[in-house]
This record gives sequence, C-alpha cells and structure tokens, in this order.
Amino acid sequence: MFIDNLNQIRYRIREASARTKRNPDAIRLVAVTKYAGLDSVRALLDSGLVAEVGESRVQDAERKKLELGGLADKVRWRLIGHLQTNKAKKAVKVFDAVDTVDSEKTAAALDAALSDRAETLPVMIQVKLTERRTQSGVDPGGLGALVETLKKYPRLKVEGLMGIAPDVEPVEAVRPSFRMLRELRDRHLPRGLLNMGMSRDFEVAVEEGADLVRIGSQIFTQPSQASMEAPE
Repeated sequence: MFIDNLNQIRYRIREASARTKRNPDAIRLVAVTKYAGLDSVRALLDSGLVAEVGESRVQDAERKKLELGGLADKVRWRLIGHLQTNKAKKAVKVFDAVDTVDSEKTAAALDAALSDRAETLPVMIQVKLTERRTQSGVDPGGLGALVETLKKYPRLKVEGLMGIAPDVEPVEAVRPSFRMLRELRDRHLPRGLLNMGMSRDFEVAVEEGADLVRIGSQIFTQPSQASMEAPE
C-alpha cells in the first residue's frame, strides 16, 4: 500500500514542481513515522524508498530504533517535535538532525550535549506560523536575533527554517504562511533550506519553495482514511 502511496506523492510533487519550474529531484521527502506501527515502519525502511524519517518525541524514536536494529541505520532520523532541554543529551544520540530549535535555551542545551563529540549537528530553526499558544517556534520578528545568537554555538550547523502552517480551509489559505517563511529565509538565511508542508498542504509548500516536506498519513493510510488521520 505505502509503495503506491509514495508513488502518488512523488507524482504530486513533480506536478507541483512543474507548475513553478522547480527541479522535483531537489525536494526531499521526510516520512513521518510517529503514528505508524512498527511493522509498517520496518517495511518502509526495508524498501529503501525513503532516506529520511521524522519523529516528534525522543523516547519514541529511541524505542523504534532499538526495535528496528540495523534497519534503522538505513535512514536519517529527524526530530520534528518540540525538544525539552532536559532530553538534549539523549536527542543528540538518537537523531541525525533537529528541526525544532526555537530558542537560545534549546540551542545551548544541544551544544552542551555535543561537547564530547567532534562532529556538528544539523539543526533547523522552527518559526511560529500560527497564533495557537500551543504552537512552538520563534516569533517571526525574533528570527533575526536568534539566527545571530546561534552563531555562538559552533557545534550546531543551522541548515534552514522549519514551519507548520495553520490548519485552515481551504488548503490554499496556507499559502501566505509558506510565502512568509520563504521571505524570512531569504532575509535571514539566504542559503538555507525550507522544511515546510505536510500531508494536506505539501503541494502548496512545494510551489512556495519547500526543500523538505514532512508526510505521514498520506504514506501509511488508505486514501479514504488519510483525511481522518493527523496532518503530518
């Protein structure tokens, strides 16, 4: 099932890319496995059809990697959920990248956790794109200052910006949020990547410049079920 779903997703990415004359091969698909059963994740990784997966919680990713064994090493693991600073030491052992840095406190905790390692950790800055109090991310107005602050932490390699668009209807209504994130990237991290777009809105995200899209329900559920699942 997921192979057909992946083929359909990649077709839609190609179509969205064509509409804006982008190279579809430059757009990376992050398979969000946080709601998927272990057997489904195992089958997905065994297929070799994805190179990156996303998990929201450190402990869930740690458990899955242990149960998957060597199969877990076939992909890069990205943290796409809010990081509690007291879990930074474990996070740098479990994940290959952290996409949700939204404060100096988080950056400092990650940098300290890497003190005994020679390599740097790829990170992204999460920007808040909604008014929801529960939504993590730095306010757009504070992004410039945070970008400058993160230069103090040499063990962190800032790759770009990540954002979660508001859950609004119609889907086209998310476009201004993605466009704002692109404009913020152009202003503060002109060489940075854009990590934006999920199952319901990834085509709009691609049209607005996404380099990474995070897709879960569209991979692991039947088409008729996808609208009932969580949006990533």
